[in-house]
Amino acid sequence: MKLYDTRTRQKMDFLPLNPGKVGMYVCGPTVYDYFHIGNARCFIIFDVLRRHLERRGYEVTYIQNLTDIDDRMINRAAEEGISVAALGDRFIGEYFKDAGALGISRATAHPRATDHVEEIIALITRLIARGHAYALEGDVYFDTQSDPNYGKLSGQQLDELESGARVEVDEAKRHPYDFALWKAQKPGEPAWESPWGMGRPGWHIECSAMAMKYLGETIDIHCGGQDLVFPHHENEVAQSECATGKPFARYWLHNGFINIDNEKMSKSLGNFFTVRDVLQKYDPESVRMFILSAH
Repeated sequence: MKLYDTRTRQKMDFLPLNPGKVGMYVCGPTVYDYFHIGNARCFIIFDVLRRHLERRGYEVTYIQNLTDIDDRMINRAAEEGISVAALGDRFIGEYFKDAGALGISRATAHPRATDHVEEIIALITRLIARGHAYALEGDVYFDTQSDPNYGKLSGQQLDELESGARVEVDEAKRHPYDFALWKAQKPGEPAWESPWGMGRPGWHIECSAMAMKYLGETIDIHCGGQDLVFPHHENEVAQSECATGKPFARYWLHNGFINIDNEKMSKSLGNFFTVRDVLQKYDPESVRMFILSAH
């Protein structure tokens, strides 16, 4: 069996770390809204890969996280006048309804970011101790210049990158592409105690912490949408490997976009259809087959 690996840009023979067993980590939804049909492509494709591996006789441990704390969740909860936790509980339930309708199997575990703050803090502490992160007025940033391999997944070099899309620009950082591991609490935001003061995890660190907890420091397959290659998965590679000194994932798999008028479907562009809306018009198995009909 061969898999197309994003990092090497070629098909690779699949050889799991432990014979007969496979550890898969798939980036799940940020639970502030219903997920759209573009998100569904990711969830369906890697559900099929998991089923195929199981059919071939592998024992698959399949982990899909639930991001239940981030800026979008905080903003949406504030708009509705409810807690972030209540918003998360609601849309986690709605996610499982729509995923189930599409025939997507439940993961071995669906860890929530807010349930793993202790592991996240421990990983950040490890990065600071190894000289790969620094605290700054209650925030903690990963020092991208400390990692000579930064950019190896996406193929982009640090000095060639431009600050902008999906990267927070903060003049106080040492480098524009240093990214937040921990964010100091702002008024009204949920927060947890940490060595750096009250705050909350950054987006990227949660996946590394949860992948390592459930699958170990080196995992077999890490999956997600193509839009996550940079910066999310690039940052996962950097922080994980700098913390452990080991390869983080043996194979990186990414699905392509669903396009609308030659643009990728996304909530930020407003050109999306939720799965909930689509399923009011079409049979779920037909939707699943449609998504699987393209490479």
